[in-house]
Amino acid sequence: MANTTHKGASRRGFLGAAAGTLGGAVFAGAAGATPPAPMHGYGLLTGQIEPFHGPHQAGITTPAQKHLYFAAFDIITDKRAEVESLLRRWSEAAARMTAGLPLAGEEAVDQAPLDSSEADGLGPQRLTLTIGFGAGLFSRDGTDRFGLAARRPEALIDLPHFNGDQLLPEKTGGDLCVQACADNAQVAMHAARHLARIGYGVVQMRWAQAGFGSGGKPGVTPRNLMGFKDGTMNPDVRDPAAMVRHVWVGDEGGWMKGGSYLVARPIRISLEHWDRMKLAFQEQVVGRHKASGAPLGGKAEFEPLDLDATDADGNPLIPENSHARLGAPQINDGTQILRRAYSYDNGVAHIAERWPPWRQGMMMDAGLMFLAWQRDPRTGFVRIFENMAKFDMMNQFVTHIGSGLFACPPGAAPGGFVGEGLFRT
Repeated sequence: MANTTHKGASRRGFLGAAAGTLGGAVFAGAAGATPPAPMHGYGLLTGQIEPFHGPHQAGITTPAQKHLYFAAFDIITDKRAEVESLLRRWSEAAARMTAGLPLAGEEAVDQAPLDSSEADGLGPQRLTLTIGFGAGLFSRDGTDRFGLAARRPEALIDLPHFNGDQLLPEKTGGDLCVQACADNAQVAMHAARHLARIGYGVVQMRWAQAGFGSGGKPGVTPRNLMGFKDGTMNPDVRDPAAMVRHVWVGDEGGWMKGGSYLVARPIRISLEHWDRMKLAFQEQVVGRHKASGAPLGGKAEFEPLDLDATDADGNPLIPENSHARLGAPQINDGTQILRRAYSYDNGVAHIAERWPPWRQGMMMDAGLMFLAWQRDPRTGFVRIFENMAKFDMMNQFVTHIGSGLFACPPGAAPGGFVGEGLFRT
């Protein structure tokens, strides 16, 4: 739906005009302060809000927005109460920001502002904030940090080292994560920035990655920087049964029921190398036609892969080591993961290629911020990627340079906070 915000209308101005309706509510970090419900009836915000509260966290099956700001954090406190308080304050702030509201009303000039104001006037922009827990929340170096080690989900594994991984410590791990997505890059960055500010003294940012390009026309699969459609084999988010099977954690998860597991991996693409490849070879690598997204030999993007089809010489039309074949549910016991990836561009850097001709020099530091959601990573990402890491032709052009696995709890109810079930039962 189109953005209907009137020109010149700031969020602070609207908040002042509606003060009677909102009861003067402001967010100042106080526990128990419930933000106002999304104001769909006011016209200014109609069609732009993705509600924060609900049975599942937003930002998982939400139609993909145009921009991403992903941040992973280390917990630097040793006090459980401070971690719990942070999650409550994050949830309160997230509910306000996703509703298009500032974090506070008027501030005194002799105090630091509670909202940096760079997102004023931009509206909610379909902002979602999704919070996840890494293994370090439960224990570190064998130490039960907050009395939660026994409650670490079995599915929150330490991901194996895959063939070809070149993981950088500065882009790997994290005790907590925040995925901020919005249709405006400044709104997404503003939200992540202020969750980091709220966490001063409790957490510090470990690594972050901005992304772009996922949100497009509804129903149209976005393209990655290789020029191919990305996410064609996703399960249908409109099918509740498919979501239960592939994305949402069930009864086996205990406090994680209704949540999902996120694999987050920045993947650098050797664009200079890829751009020199002939179109026919690119399509063999991917296993799909570049223009249509259809499987090789097919005509429509979403038609099933015919893995038995052969050419006149008896060779598989979809090569044995093509990306599409190796990721197909047919050869992965029916496994599907929900990809919600974004492209990234970090400018240029001195890079050494991992495949011939092993060039070194200043190259584009760009690629894919891979984000994949699943009910259980052991039967999801790990099941699929073990073969891909060994045999995928695409590996000569891509390098996984970072990694994180996060347990993202179910959504919060008004007045509650994300992860409350972990701390309460």
